[in-house]
Amino acid sequence: MGVGRSYCVALVGLNGYIVEVEADIGQTLPNFVILGLPDASLNEAKERIRSAAQNSGIPLSRRKITANLIPASLPKRGSGFDLAITMAVLRAANDIREIGGTVFIAELGLDGRLRPVRGILPAVMAAVQAGYPDIVVADSNAVEAALVPGAKVRGYKTLARLAFDFGADPKDLALDYNPLDADAPDEDDDVAATMPDLCDVSGQGEARRALEVAAAGGHHMLLTGPPGAGKTMLAERLPGLLPDLADTAAMEVTAIRSLAAVQSSTVRLVRRPPFENPHHSATAAAIIGGGSGLPRPGAASRAHRGVLFLDEAPEYERRVLDALRQPLESGELVIHRSAGTAAYPARFQLILAANPCPCGKASGKGMDCTCTAMMRRRYFGRISGPLLDRVDIQLQVERVFLADFGHAGEEEDTRTVAERVLAARERQLERLLAMGLETNSQVPGRTLRGELRLPPGTTRILDTALERGTLTARGYDRVLRLAWTLADLAHSDTPDMDHIGQALGLRQAAAAT
Repeated sequence: MGVGRSYCVALVGLNGYIVEVEADIGQTLPNFVILGLPDASLNEAKERIRSAAQNSGIPLSRRKITANLIPASLPKRGSGFDLAITMAVLRAANDIREIGGTVFIAELGLDGRLRPVRGILPAVMAAVQAGYPDIVVADSNAVEAALVPGAKVRGYKTLARLAFDFGADPKDLALDYNPLDADAPDEDDDVAATMPDLCDVSGQGEARRALEVAAAGGHHMLLTGPPGAGKTMLAERLPGLLPDLADTAAMEVTAIRSLAAVQSSTVRLVRRPPFENPHHSATAAAIIGGGSGLPRPGAASRAHRGVLFLDEAPEYERRVLDALRQPLESGELVIHRSAGTAAYPARFQLILAANPCPCGKASGKGMDCTCTAMMRRRYFGRISGPLLDRVDIQLQVERVFLADFGHAGEEEDTRTVAERVLAARERQLERLLAMGLETNSQVPGRTLRGELRLPPGTTRILDTALERGTLTARGYDRVLRLAWTLADLAHSDTPDMDHIGQALGLRQAAAAT
């Protein structure tokens, strides 16, 4: 008996690392030892593997089995190593032929079934990038794994069938066992048909226009107004205005969904931008990511390339809101824990909704408001100034009047507005592609004041606001980005003074109330 080897993938965040699994069968009393910083679920693999092999007709050796996961300094977690360890042990006992560079990723059931694991997409991506294109997964993970270009994926339902294909003696194998696994649920073929339509929003012409601008340029947005004004309705309709994701972005979003899913159910690339709407009682770990051991992605990462909507924003803990400042600037979340560091992409559009005061009646004349001035300042002050400074559009949403219902059916629907948004996105991409950018919201300040610099006469109103201190340097750049988006929607080559004025109004509307 020699040393058997197989390969698996360890995930740290969305980054995967090839793990070489060594198995040795000693000459001492029966025992099973796993080395290489395994977590509790991986340590439990010893019993799963023994039972699965026994029930598949290929019982493991009754001698001491030592499995070593290389590199030993890299923490290993999860049940996805079950199959790789089993194949390495079977190879060490000469029960199967040479494995070669095949990567095995699956959990084992006690009856020998191969069970799906989450995170299969980023794991297969890492294996292919590392030069290991031959992948064996559970049958219910096979469609998802095959989404990775260049991957040669084989899906199996049972360990017995897999061992047979790798040269095990069929005499004792339980090849007649054929479990009926439930098929993974497909996503709705017509996702757009299930999305709420913008024509459902009565009135709110200014807010609808602001929503179109936010979608066209990828801008963050704050909606302030009384309860029932339609803030939530507007936010929920933003994803329908966004264009489908390109291949690279779709792969990123699908990989995050694969990693975050409780049960792997992804069977195709996610083409529609995601929408995350966590409750205001959510913790920092739920929004940003975290948990015991290596941190897991939170709502901010699950909203990558989509929309993160925080309703009743002042009700969130201030430290949770301020933690969003980093990803708003960098598009990435780096979470440090004692067990390791994980980095997740988090380039999302942030939509905040808030009442003007605790009772929600301090809009318009505010005659019915029972809140004191101190209560109002304390309530809205939970959203810090540095966070608000990173929000491009800050809009006051007024309450809806009876006359607005008289125009029901006349408002533009999502499809019509989405076509204008797509045309504006195409203009941006043509202008910014050479800079490695996609939307106006990503343009850095030095570019706005360099290659895309506007004439002094056009930016006079902005320059005055900056000199008077009513606009910060960051706010100055964000107004310019809004102006470029307004110009793209108007099919103008460059923004003019009117676009600058509109952009400044969109940013200061809420602050002025």
